[in-house]
Amino acid sequence: MNGAPALAILDYGMGNLRSVEKALEKVGARPSITCDPEAIAGADGLVLPGVGAFPRAMSKIRERGIDSLLDDAAAQDKPILGICLGLQLLFDSSVELGGDEGLGLLSGPVNQIPSGGRKIPHIGWAAVSWQQTSPLIDGLRPGEPFYFVHSFVPEPETDEIVGTAEYGGHFACVASRGNTYGVQFHPEKSSMAGLRLLTNFVSICKRSESPE
Repeated sequence: MNGAPALAILDYGMGNLRSVEKALEKVGARPSITCDPEAIAGADGLVLPGVGAFPRAMSKIRERGIDSLLDDAAAQDKPILGICLGLQLLFDSSVELGGDEGLGLLSGPVNQIPSGGRKIPHIGWAAVSWQQTSPLIDGLRPGEPFYFVHSFVPEPETDEIVGTAEYGGHFACVASRGNTYGVQFHPEKSSMAGLRLLTNFVSICKRSESPE
């Protein structure tokens, strides 16, 4: 397929889906908000947004069979991008609200942010330091600020950490394994840097398209 890649924004009933859709349209993708298995299977890339509590989100994801669809996509090395809660859901588990198992596409637990006594949730802009290269961050400078709203953070394996930020202590905020990526901040609310990151994800999806 040539031209703009088709991206499925996974709709499990939680998240700021329209703002993500508008941002992806702006950077040249053909996004659709969907929970339809055929549309998800046929997409060139998947985006997992999320706002709210981890256990409730996982319950809704399981109810709609989206967990199995994400497993299939990861097995095919189809590009996946988790945003905010969507990043956390990609990990093995979370302690939030008594805890729950996650999707297990990235390794490690999700725990409360090490705020060092600062107010939780962490809301606002924070500089992100890059720990390794990744096509997701091409063209982004060290210390680029992004917009955060969160109370929990993942603790990835070291080789899966792409970016870190600080809020009373350091925490991982960008992670990847293969073509599965996640960001703790909101790129759709992070001005030009956020749009650059989404542009990079669209480029990853273009490179991963299967010829028809």
